[in-house]
Amino acid sequence: MTELTQDFTQSLFDNYSSNAKFGAVENAVTKNGLLNALENRTSHAANLPVFSVDLTNDPVSNQKQSGRCWMFAALNTFRHKMLTEFKLENFELSQAYTFFWDKYEKSNWFLEQIIGTSELELGDRKLKFLLDVPQQDGGQWDMVVALFQKYGVVPKDVYPESISSSASHQLDQYLNKILRQDAQILRELIKNGGDVAAKKAELLQEIFNYLAMTLGLPPQKFDFAYRDKDNNFNKVEGVTPQAFYDKFVNLNLDEYVSVINAPTADKPYNKSYTVEFLGNVIGARDVRHLNVDMDRFKKLAVAQMQAGETVWFGCDVGQESNRTDGLLTMDAYDFSAMDIDFTQDKASRLDYSESLMTHAMVLTGVDLDDAGQSVKWKVENSWGDKVGKKGYFTASDAWMDEYTYQIVVRKEFLSEAELAAYEAQPVTLLPWDPMGALA
Repeated sequence: MTELTQDFTQSLFDNYSSNAKFGAVENAVTKNGLLNALENRTSHAANLPVFSVDLTNDPVSNQKQSGRCWMFAALNTFRHKMLTEFKLENFELSQAYTFFWDKYEKSNWFLEQIIGTSELELGDRKLKFLLDVPQQDGGQWDMVVALFQKYGVVPKDVYPESISSSASHQLDQYLNKILRQDAQILRELIKNGGDVAAKKAELLQEIFNYLAMTLGLPPQKFDFAYRDKDNNFNKVEGVTPQAFYDKFVNLNLDEYVSVINAPTADKPYNKSYTVEFLGNVIGARDVRHLNVDMDRFKKLAVAQMQAGETVWFGCDVGQESNRTDGLLTMDAYDFSAMDIDFTQDKASRLDYSESLMTHAMVLTGVDLDDAGQSVKWKVENSWGDKVGKKGYFTASDAWMDEYTYQIVVRKEFLSEAELAAYEAQPVTLLPWDPMGALA
């Protein structure tokens, strides 16, 4: 091992001080902040928010201080359909309702994993993985499908936001505290030959009570009345959340598949993958991804938008991201002023934990050149209308190549070979694989 000597460190001082450019950059960054000082103005002109395919300009939603982007993105795709079909205005589906049932189901999922791994020692990496984060706000497409199919949806006015859904830190902190304690109770009970099923039912009652008192008791039936844009009055009475989904959303979610682009050596293209321990609803379909190359990935997204339907997608939104102006571009910031060059490619960033999927949004448009190739993409975010262009972002095609990992498209857009690959027995990835990241 090599010690950092005073002579070596002095040479670093001398080299820095001899470069006048570094002093100018130091003044700019210390005064204005790193990214403000390095912002590249030319990226704005190259990514104007005008698109040849543009499906919606509806007002955006706001997930606030919670990690519910995957739910917001899915519910926003439903909202686009409902606004058009039923001529609604100022309408949202309840993200808090889906949030409640996700917390409930994730708690049961965690307890089942604890029971299933009871033979593992406390120092085992897989058990530690479970205990580190018993549950969190994030999720995957197949997980939100499981919630919709089991619990339906409700309008936001029927089950509104609460403090705990809008700012979920305290909710999560104490739910995880409960779950880790429950894990100890169940492991010790199994060791001593106790009645695990009865104890688990008791623990779940406590969890349900906790969720109901923090988020509100979810409705089992409700009335829904609205006036459409033509001022026609409509009302349904005593409808269940499942029946509301069937009437107002009416999408067969089994016809949608998750497609990823993970160009790492351990994940050959045109194969399907799942991830150990990843899920929320026991008995629902597994999380499953079809891995394809990026050119095909983008063509599938374009095809669905050209057919008039927006696209749920997952990306690493914090990379090269100008949040204020709503720009996702590879040249958003110029680090060459610091003599720094980021050279890792997409596969290397995944392999070395530099990047993974962190956020889900909706593709609502794309700009195509005369040859039909994508140039830039319109993105509906869920951070409110104070960022970007009233909440919408523009992603350059190059940024999509490097930092987008997942889209959800209808099966009809897949080739026969791709569909067969998706439906084949999936390769199971380790729990900490980057393709198991939760948006």
